[in-house]
Amino acid sequence: MKNIVILISGGGSNMAAIVRAAERDRWAERFGARIAAVVSNKAEAGGLAIAKAHGIDTAVIPHKDFATREAFDAALATAVDGYAPALVVLAGFMRILTPGFVGRYAGRLVNIHPSLLPAFPGLHTHQRAIEAGCKVAGVTVHQVTTELDHGPILAQAVVPVLPDDTAATLAGRVLGQEHLLYPRAIAAWLADTSSHNR
Repeated sequence: MKNIVILISGGGSNMAAIVRAAERDRWAERFGARIAAVVSNKAEAGGLAIAKAHGIDTAVIPHKDFATREAFDAALATAVDGYAPALVVLAGFMRILTPGFVGRYAGRLVNIHPSLLPAFPGLHTHQRAIEAGCKVAGVTVHQVTTELDHGPILAQAVVPVLPDDTAATLAGRVLGQEHLLYPRAIAAWLADTSSHNR
């Protein structure tokens, strides 16, 4: 069974969308894959309760308990490695990961970013898109590399920017697309790795 570990910091809406898709679309039967664990750097992350309700293992590694980013990432990697993951999914995980952590999971670490990369990496993507006069915004699923919000693009979805959009209204529409795109991109990745292993 290919284990997927999802990292979250908050409410876990993307994680929940992935869990629902895995159940609905029978990833265990189709791809031999399952969501093995959800790990958070915050004990109060709302997504942990959602994971538990679906019978998924959870773990909390509070980043505040560690003096350095490297020490936190080492503890995080130990928790993740306990599930021998085929894929590590960042779903609203609000920590910049060290090159050592990224390198450890090279080719099997994915992230979702609320812009059409390479446009608007980093924060405040919706406000920046509006201020730049963009007619479209969107969302990107990509493999994680040591350069922030770069790495091979796996999937994208386009969202129109409406004349009266605010950062909040645009973010809401983009999030709706995130919930559709991220599970699809992961399923495609699983299908691709399954066909390579036959």
